[in-house]
Amino acid sequence: MDKRFTRRLIGTVVVCAALLGAGVTARAEVPAKPETPVTIDTLGPASAVTSTSVAEQVGDRIWTVTSSVSPVQVGAFDPATRTVDRKLALPTGAGAWAMAHIGTDLYVALYTPGDVYRIDTTTGTATRVAQFGSFIWSIAATPDGKIVAGTYPDGAVHEYDPASGTTKSYGAAIAGEQYVRSIAADATTIYAGVGTKAHLIAIDRATGDRHDVLPARYADRTFVATLTLSGTTLAAGLSPTGTMLLFNTTDLSNPVEVQTPGGDQYVTAITIDQPTGDVYLGTRPSGTLYKYRDTTLTPLGSPYDGAYFNRIFVDGSTIRAELTSQVVDFDEATGTFSGTDLGQAGLPPAPEQAMGIAATKTSVLVSGKAGIQVHDLATGTSTRTFLPGEAKTLTPVGDDVYLGVYTLARLWAMTPNGSGLHELGQIGHEQTRPTDDAYDARSRTWLIATEPDYGKYDGTLTEQHLDTGVREVHRGVVPHQSVRSVTTDSGIAYLGGATRNSLGTTPILPEATVVAFDLRSNRTLWEVAPLAGAQSYSDLLTYRGRLYATTDDGRLAVLDPHTGKLLSTVVLGTSQSRLTIARSGLFGTDSQRVFQLVPNRKGAPTVTTVVAGLAAQIYSYPLITTSPTGDALYTIKGRDLVRTGNLPREK
Repeated sequence: MDKRFTRRLIGTVVVCAALLGAGVTARAEVPAKPETPVTIDTLGPASAVTSTSVAEQVGDRIWTVTSSVSPVQVGAFDPATRTVDRKLALPTGAGAWAMAHIGTDLYVALYTPGDVYRIDTTTGTATRVAQFGSFIWSIAATPDGKIVAGTYPDGAVHEYDPASGTTKSYGAAIAGEQYVRSIAADATTIYAGVGTKAHLIAIDRATGDRHDVLPARYADRTFVATLTLSGTTLAAGLSPTGTMLLFNTTDLSNPVEVQTPGGDQYVTAITIDQPTGDVYLGTRPSGTLYKYRDTTLTPLGSPYDGAYFNRIFVDGSTIRAELTSQVVDFDEATGTFSGTDLGQAGLPPAPEQAMGIAATKTSVLVSGKAGIQVHDLATGTSTRTFLPGEAKTLTPVGDDVYLGVYTLARLWAMTPNGSGLHELGQIGHEQTRPTDDAYDARSRTWLIATEPDYGKYDGTLTEQHLDTGVREVHRGVVPHQSVRSVTTDSGIAYLGGATRNSLGTTPILPEATVVAFDLRSNRTLWEVAPLAGAQSYSDLLTYRGRLYATTDDGRLAVLDPHTGKLLSTVVLGTSQSRLTIARSGLFGTDSQRVFQLVPNRKGAPTVTTVVAGLAAQIYSYPLITTSPTGDALYTIKGRDLVRTGNLPREK
């Protein structure tokens, strides 16, 4: 299927329209005057999910909290009745990665903003008690009844004292790093797990003095992503090698290394059973539960492929785990898993911030946390297909839809009705985040652009040949940048770079470039930096013999696809925008409106607003796609999926 009728939008956008003639800025938008009124039909919530990232046991209840839905819901799961029998909403925040408890008080740490709430689990009341910046990644309770927290993007460690209501900051755990992804504390020391270059920082609680206790041989890791402390045993999970280290806090110099097998890259949860000293851990991407005892690591099994363990609890012979949307029990005596869906238990799905969109003849697909919402166009209903990850790109090709999935840059396929989900493989090459994709019909090649793992440099263009299954990975094809966008025309891939290679890196180049890459000869035809100061080309699209490139700061460049020569520019606004081609012309969105671009051979395109007032609540990137027939657009309004028809034609 040609990309002109199927365009996925993966970019961050807040855009308003303006005009710029070749080198001269003009801000007079042309009012749209369609012959017939544009129609807008609401198709219901774009994507609805019960998704959690953390859990904590208080008494006989397992408490968890939703992410990417508004308002944030905190729920208590009763293992005896298999129901969520207590629930409350928090007035702020977009979700949570961290919880801890002191007695019967549960502390929930949020992101966007980094609020800390104390929940009295005996009464169900919630009180906001502190705020630590914009994003809290981790919290832990100290033996003397305080809460310590690790934050992003300042990479700092903070403390809250419930007795006095006061806070203090220990500052950045280590200079130059943005993440304190994990945290633990004993009576004298705070242990901060840092990334994107892995460090384990021991901070003296009394003096603030600190030192890195991670052995130098692990310096190439990206994160100390998981920490658990029990007595004098400190367990640390390292990414992206799926390594666990066991430290004795009385002598931190010689940890025991436990390496998980089978290519797992993440240890997402670790629990130490105090009576026995047994260590239980969950890994990704396989979703395997392990037990470590007396130098032996034993796989216990997986509840399902790709299971993400948020927290593991030990209850006698039962090992209980809270996952993305389930609570599962593992019976060591029988070696079997049983599970309860949290949505069915009483924490129902809610509209989330959508991540990707695609349209087929029979359905519109919207991706989000751990799944794809399948909107059946015939019945007007929707269902959800589970996916172990987040589909950042969706590409319909024939009878299949191809998915570029975060994390680990995994490639999947399924049918338009959500069935037949299966994995094709993993891009590898230190890549983690698909950013854009396109389909080259001439060579039957699916093209995927990627961003490297945290702290790494150089993204890739990956060619997944659908006829042979062969996968070619071109790393660094856009030099010293991640590959932010891709389109294809006549066997040529056009690639847009982003100077920020990945989170936690410092740009090498002063401005981003656009590259033309010949898919037949695997060689670069040209590379240009068409717009001074542009840090990212968030979208590329060919239309009527021209290459259109949008930037992260709201500009549009029109290029000659043969040479890369800049033909004209338009200021669209102040942030990213994304484009799609319908039967009647070239359109785009900025999450606030749908606009049309009308080419002008003698100068810059004109811009008209087609639909205003979208106020789309999406997961950072605006979303728009065209129906296979080219007669309608699908986009997001609020958190709803909407269809726009009767599109105006170019004048």
